[in-house]
Amino acid sequence: MYNLFKIFSVSEFIFCKGGGAQNFFLKKFLRDLMKGSSKPIYVIGHRNPDTDSICSAIGYAHLKQAMGENAIPARCGKINNETKYALEYFKAEQPLLLADLYPRVKDVALECKTVVRQHDTLRHLGEVMRRSELQSIPVTNSKGDLVGIVSVSDLAKRYFLELGLQNLAEMGVRYRDIIQSTESKVLVAGDENEFIEGNIVISAGSVETTVEMLQPKDIVLVGDRSVHTLTKILDAKISCLIVTGGCRIAPEILTKAEEMKIFVLATPYDTYIVGRLLNQCVPVRRIMHPDPVCFRPMDLLSDIKGVMDENRFRSYPVVENGKLVGLVSSDEIMLPEREKVILVDHNERGQAIEGIEDAKILEIIDHHRLGGIQTSEPIYTHQEPVGCTCTIVANMHWHRDIEIPPSIAGLLLSAIISDTVLFKSPTCTAYDKKTAERLADIAGVDLKEYGLAMLRAGAGIGGKSPTEIAKNDMKEFKIGDYRIIVSQISVMDPKEILDIEEKLIRVMKDNCDREGFDMHLLMATDILEEATYLLYAGSPKTLIGEAFKKDASGTHVYLPGVMSRKKQIIPPLSEAVKRIKPQ
Repeated sequence: MYNLFKIFSVSEFIFCKGGGAQNFFLKKFLRDLMKGSSKPIYVIGHRNPDTDSICSAIGYAHLKQAMGENAIPARCGKINNETKYALEYFKAEQPLLLADLYPRVKDVALECKTVVRQHDTLRHLGEVMRRSELQSIPVTNSKGDLVGIVSVSDLAKRYFLELGLQNLAEMGVRYRDIIQSTESKVLVAGDENEFIEGNIVISAGSVETTVEMLQPKDIVLVGDRSVHTLTKILDAKISCLIVTGGCRIAPEILTKAEEMKIFVLATPYDTYIVGRLLNQCVPVRRIMHPDPVCFRPMDLLSDIKGVMDENRFRSYPVVENGKLVGLVSSDEIMLPEREKVILVDHNERGQAIEGIEDAKILEIIDHHRLGGIQTSEPIYTHQEPVGCTCTIVANMHWHRDIEIPPSIAGLLLSAIISDTVLFKSPTCTAYDKKTAERLADIAGVDLKEYGLAMLRAGAGIGGKSPTEIAKNDMKEFKIGDYRIIVSQISVMDPKEILDIEEKLIRVMKDNCDREGFDMHLLMATDILEEATYLLYAGSPKTLIGEAFKKDASGTHVYLPGVMSRKKQIIPPLSEAVKRIKPQ
């Protein structure tokens, strides 16, 4: 749509006035062109991540970084013991933990370089608004804490309500404010931080009339008056004499004022303008909105939209620990810049991080079945029927002649060992094994020795609770009309799982009831015997019986030779669902 409009210059357009959605979208487009996209690309695996999910994120982020892209490895769950062992062995940091990808205030907030202090004058505020063309400006105290917000309408309202000279004593105005606002030259100095106590008096009539009006501590505005008149005014014990229009002051008047400790100021403006400028000496705190509606960087845009609609301000401060960190406008939330992600080791919506529908998916690198994530535009996908995503990632490095450092090679190797259970899984291919051998050489480890140590570190329930065991390496699948989750845990001795089977089944059933799943399956895979005890809760149990040709009336079945969820659990279930009648 952008080429439909004639644009004369970027700077000219960015500061154009007016509103409307069309104007906003064009300004946003040009602003993004000027600053470029600052968002990183998150490379992230599935929920409840396993070793392949974590290590493929790290490995593929390394590849993208080597190709000049701002890629960051991320995760959306807790790291298990096996993965922790691999990360610590190869001295690698854990990927960034992301709770979700929903757009937040931080994604649209603008850096706030323009603020005013609560003691600044309205004159200063007006100048700041004119230069910045902002409609609302945050107000802070001397420590930088947010204390209010002030808008153009607040300033305009103040202007239209002016009927005469304001009582500056009631407004907490200092002499320094008068000096700044009237752009005066100080001819006789005093304490500029002292608060004004008297009234403003314009000496326009006879000296007698003027003196009769005066009270001690008053401030008097005079034009070109005689020495006699000025002497009488000083004798009234005023606090400040403001000479307007650039008129000259006789030396004897300055001497007398200095003796009486009376401010004498000379301003180039005429008396009428000075009167208006004095009304602008009022501090900002007098017209600001105290305790303004403000947001935090991590607030969800979906949560703040209603607040914005209710209050209808143009801009809102963004604060963190009481400090102002930015501004967010109602316009900005119309089209937030989406998070950019690359999905590794999964491609199903149910396995993806929360908020994936609000993110921009750039690529998918995976070794699983296609699971139905939809994108708004064509993307790059790389999927192969191999045992591990890291097999794909490693070879993508080599195909592009990008060197794999020993630490990255060790992590990629770890994932292949994990996903293929040291090449025992039926998902393992010759390609996986050949890749692993090459990675072991680069990492400088004995493949079998390191592999057994890593698997041993991740096997067993350790100090895990029944809930943690039931959710270990958990993935969601849509099989026919059923929503099914399948967890997996590797053990050396399956008895430690069977001993707490009753507690596990209860947790799994509660999870189905709470989250709306039809079934929860837990694979307790015996690494030594190359077999799996499949625990299940929910319904229909006939799906288990039909898929594995077993008596499924209990809560578990024994599946010798079964180690792979991807190749030996999901395919039989997908076929069985076609043969059973819906419950």
